[in-house]
Amino acid sequence: MIATMNEVLILSGLVFILGAVCAAARRNLIMILVGVEIMLNAAGIALVGASLRWAVLDGQVFVIFIMAFAAAEVSVGLALIVFSQRRTKSVNADSFSLLRG
Repeated sequence: MIATMNEVLILSGLVFILGAVCAAARRNLIMILVGVEIMLNAAGIALVGASLRWAVLDGQVFVIFIMAFAAAEVSVGLALIVFSQRRTKSVNADSFSLLRG
């Protein structure tokens, strides 16, 4: 069974909404980072679906760049979370006011 473009976009939209809710509703920094990763995956699903729909490989190549960007973002984000956790002994996003003047 081959999925239609509408089905792919609906799936991508639902996954993006789940990631946005996860990033907005949680107070744990790690869960916020997971929500952002889910949103990037939703964008990748939409790009692959569009690439298959129009038989052009540009979308699939762009997904590889998104995956590389996501890996770099996770490594920097986790390093910042570990550093901040060592300073404040918490990963709660509400307890961080380190950047305020």
